Amino acid sequence: MSNILDTIAENTRQRYKKIIAEKPLDEIKALALAEEKGNFEFENALKGDSLSLICEVKKASPSKDLIAENFPYLEIAKEYKKAGASCISCLTEPKWFLGSDEYLREIAKEVSIPVLRKDFTVCEYQIYEAKLLGAKAVLLICTLLDSETVKEYIKICDSLGISAVVEAHDETDIESAVSAGARIIGVNNRNLKDFSVDVNNSTRYRKLIPDDVVFISESGVKTHDDIKMLIESKTNAVLIGETLMRAEDKTQAVRELLYGKG
Repeated sequence: MSNILDTIAENTRQRYKKIIAEKPLDEIKALALAEEKGNFEFENALKGDSLSLICEVKKASPSKDLIAENFPYLEIAKEYKKAGASCISCLTEPKWFLGSDEYLREIAKEVSIPVLRKDFTVCEYQIYEAKLLGAKAVLLICTLLDSETVKEYIKICDSLGISAVVEAHDETDIESAVSAGARIIGVNNRNLKDFSVDVNNSTRYRKLIPDDVVFISESGVKTHDDIKMLIESKTNAVLIGETLMRAEDKTQAVRELLYGKG
């Protein structure tokens, strides 16, 4: 039975058939390789001794529909940096998340911390495209890509000097990510089949991931208690979207997540 992840992925494949017809892979690849090679800024930003925050710029989602009607994305990104975010995640998927490549391009140009292109990577074209947009990392979802493809895409990222965030949803995905040589693995706490959220997914699966791999907990983190639990389970970074997008004072929201109220 089809689920929303499969539906988004298929829509993305059809969208890129049209994009590639207008601008072939060889052309976009040559442009990306001609750019100065990156220095893996995204993963390096997450290797500190304390928990790092990846703050997400997101207008909508399939589970919550419209999240931010007023969407000054550049100001939001600047506020995240001011609040102490290590990195930014920017949605570029246009149909379900109302994202845009232009959001990413402007944020990467104007905000000095590394940006992850949060999209549904189904072809190598998107990786070269991300490099040209200024992204320092791309998302590779194990549910959509087999281990060999993930391995191949990581090599492409390495050739460009950008990072691959390999997303897992269960034990099988984690085995695939580790087998592919992922240096960053994110566990999504949201089940994209029914949208249920369980932050314990991160603590449950952390033990399956090598200590030298950067570990990210994604989705559903809402409280300081969640943060404390994740720190105890040796989580390196937390990706937070909706909780911060709905907060009027994002700096205060980040402070309360990290240190609690009062």
